[in-house]
Amino acid sequence: MAVKIRLRRMGAKKNPFYRIVVADSRYPRDGRFIEELGTYDPTVSPSAVKVDADKAKQWLSNGAQPTDTVKALLKKEGIL
Repeated sequence: MAVKIRLRRMGAKKNPFYRIVVADSRYPRDGRFIEELGTYDPTVSPSAVKVDADKAKQWLSNGAQPTDTVKALLKKEGIL
């Protein structure tokens, strides 16, 4: 099972809001997920990112692969 840390889109049309989740790579973007790690709101300035650092580090140590966008967000938060 290939596990990824990725964004799950929420919010209304033209008003995106994302949840950072751990999901099997075979599931759809907004489909089933294993665990929620945090949120990302790009609509406010500066963009708001809230991540549970302990859970994220645990999943990364267990082999979960972050997507490019999530990797950038985790670096910005100082987790990677």
